[in-house]
Amino acid sequence: MTSTPPATVTTEEDVPQSEGSKLKTFLSILRKFMGVSDLAAVRFSLPSQLLEPTPNLEYWNYLDNPSAFAAIGTSDEPLDRMLEILRFWFTKDLKYVKGKPCKPYNSCLGEFFRCNWEAEDNAPPIATGNLSVNGTKSGLSSAASSVKSAKIDPRTASNVSVVQTPPNPAGPTVRISYLTEQTSHHPPVSAFYVTCPEKGLHARGYDQISAKFTGTAIKVSPGEHNLGIFVTLERRDNETYQLTHPAAHLGGLLRGALSVTVGDVAYITCTRTKLKAILNYVEEGWLGRAQNKVEGVIFKYDPDNDDKVRIKDVPDSDVVARLGGGWKDKIVFTLGPKPVESHPVDKQTTIIDLNPLAVAPKTIPPSEQQAENESLKLWDGVTQAIMSKQYSKATSVKVELEEKQREKARERERTNEPFVPLFFTQATDKGGKPDLTEKGREVLARAQKGEWDLQGVI
Repeated sequence: MTSTPPATVTTEEDVPQSEGSKLKTFLSILRKFMGVSDLAAVRFSLPSQLLEPTPNLEYWNYLDNPSAFAAIGTSDEPLDRMLEILRFWFTKDLKYVKGKPCKPYNSCLGEFFRCNWEAEDNAPPIATGNLSVNGTKSGLSSAASSVKSAKIDPRTASNVSVVQTPPNPAGPTVRISYLTEQTSHHPPVSAFYVTCPEKGLHARGYDQISAKFTGTAIKVSPGEHNLGIFVTLERRDNETYQLTHPAAHLGGLLRGALSVTVGDVAYITCTRTKLKAILNYVEEGWLGRAQNKVEGVIFKYDPDNDDKVRIKDVPDSDVVARLGGGWKDKIVFTLGPKPVESHPVDKQTTIIDLNPLAVAPKTIPPSEQQAENESLKLWDGVTQAIMSKQYSKATSVKVELEEKQREKARERERTNEPFVPLFFTQATDKGGKPDLTEKGREVLARAQKGEWDLQGVI
């Protein structure tokens, strides 16, 4: 397959732009792609002034609040574990709740990123056995309400923070390690793997998006290889949950202030417990204002006849719990089939309150122990130039890097040698669950020990 050079649009260099000016320039570029079915497949190259100095593989992770991930699987009750999964779900994208979306660098084939989180192990237990169907029993109204997170310490204007040394939280911590690799270029796909051995947890999946410009917003949907996040509870006989992503809209292009809204349906299923959650996101109200509301239902389902795709499809007799709230604010649940709003506020139990939370910082390898194709080192020249507002230099370094990648692609085509991922066994997988190679397992095992040296691995 011939590698198609990305479209490059040039603008006046080394002239700092306001956020509004950036978006106007971005909008003028997007208009050139009206009618293109998938912007993500085109992978056009933006001027450096419009980019956040953040690699794509660093930006796309689901551990904005790692404490919520570490708390999955603690309960012996299936419903409680589903609620633990949901608590994680609503915290995984704090970057959009607490700040602005951004356009990171496009990933290069074979590029990889790794990091750790030192997660506070202090999540309140979820115990629905102590609740009544008609309301909350004494002393348990906030049992699921809070998962702490480290305060944000921004490295750049984006909401992804990185630290070179572990944070110093007050309470006990568990270590979560993360590895992701760009495994395909056409289409652009990356594989990721998250592990927390101390809690017997791992998560994995493929990240791929499909994007289309509608004229006023960009609709972002999961690509064909992105079947969601697969979370496995190793100590529960490998009980696995599939969490599918809803489509979202990146708007505010005309107003000069980017924002993310969601108006779609997401599903969380567990074939072992035979519980399923449907989450319906409401994008806009009757005045056209984003409500950021979500309503949901947890119900008993038949994995062999999974035909319930809308909340209204679920009979009351199968409903175990209902949810409601704002996905940028606070989510509550009630037991039984009655709608959440029919219960008094003091009889609703909070799953998570996002208001006090912030994006947790990562622990990354020291620069001298990073490989040449590791995200932060690979893009360091571009990042440093953007940070110092030397946009012409940033563009020059970026173009040089992208040309090297195209040359590698031409060489593989000439020798008829397909690209083989280093850390994952397959570039894509129809089941959506990537497997690690021995090298990938070794990298994560070393990360768990706080060791970043790659000698003997690559």
